[in-house]
Amino acid sequence: MKVHLGTDHAGFEFKEALKAHLAAQDYDVVDHGAHEYDALDDYPAFCIAAAEAVVTDNASGTPALGVVIGGSGNGEQMAANKVEGARAALAWNPEIARLARQHNNAQIVSIGARQHTEADAFAIVDAFLTEPFSGDERHERRIGIMAAYENGETI
Repeated sequence: MKVHLGTDHAGFEFKEALKAHLAAQDYDVVDHGAHEYDALDDYPAFCIAAAEAVVTDNASGTPALGVVIGGSGNGEQMAANKVEGARAALAWNPEIARLARQHNNAQIVSIGARQHTEADAFAIVDAFLTEPFSGDERHERRIGIMAAYENGETI
């Protein structure tokens, strides 16, 4: 499975560690930046690029998930959710990460690198990447309502 990563300076160090962690588990990791530490960079472009790649891959039949990283994860989640078809969830523990996949079929998890130890952040990402969507009708219906609204329908 492909895993697309995007971060700014606040998550740069964690992203570099996460790349090695995921590669050791045989994930196909794609780094959308930042590619070097720059204390003045801006997260939206990196997170949007990662989210666009996740949506594109999944639409073409290539299974993909994403991880966007920042200091808190809030802005990064918001940026990723601007991409049509993307569902990004801010996760602060493994259970929330699992629920984002089970109930919302989130394709992108947002992590606040300044909010967790590296080990705890790895656990959140691992929980997210390994948890399948439940496929329950009620969850499918709710995702469909959001997609309809995103496509301009009145709900």
